[in-house]
Amino acid sequence: MNTRIGFGYDSHVFKPGVPLRIGGLAFDHPEGLAGHSDGDVLLHAVTDALLGAVAAGDIGTFFPPSDPQWKGADSAVFLKLAVEELARAGYQIGNLDITLILARPKIVPVAAKMRAHLAELLDAPLNTVSIKAKTPEGLNLDHVAQCHCVALVERIPGDEELKSMSAVIESQRQLEDVVEDLLSTVHGVPKKTSSEAPVYDTDDIT
Repeated sequence: MNTRIGFGYDSHVFKPGVPLRIGGLAFDHPEGLAGHSDGDVLLHAVTDALLGAVAAGDIGTFFPPSDPQWKGADSAVFLKLAVEELARAGYQIGNLDITLILARPKIVPVAAKMRAHLAELLDAPLNTVSIKAKTPEGLNLDHVAQCHCVALVERIPGDEELKSMSAVIESQRQLEDVVEDLLSTVHGVPKKTSSEAPVYDTDDIT
């Protein structure tokens, strides 16, 4: 299978006195997101989407909340492991589509910075990362932050695939040669002459 899809979801309640981090960025906000780690709802959703794409489990599989060593941990650590699991399975990120749902703080003013930071954490091109933000209108969830992430991953070309591609290119060249011979023989179309490097008299080079 050359492409696979993973889906990730996470939610955390706002809590006073807790630093707020979303997408790896710190926000100046009176409340943060409660969680065993730093509560970064976006990085958690992305991590689960990548792990899910290659059926490698979820965050809890590798970082159980019952383990005190992950108390307050930077969620970038979780994301790094997901990227490693993805590569170990022979896949790379195709693109991510992320939707944040929260009443505040406003994400639009920092969305570009958040995209760039996430792309850097993933070591992925910026145009493979999309981040959108919505508000939970009418749902009575203003005290909660949620995040959905869909990840498309692509198989990393291996040696056999590269050899196969080379064979296709070589076959294409052979086909072009046959067509050129037919055109020359049947229709008198002159063959293309390969460009040759000019011959220099070394005595003239100064």
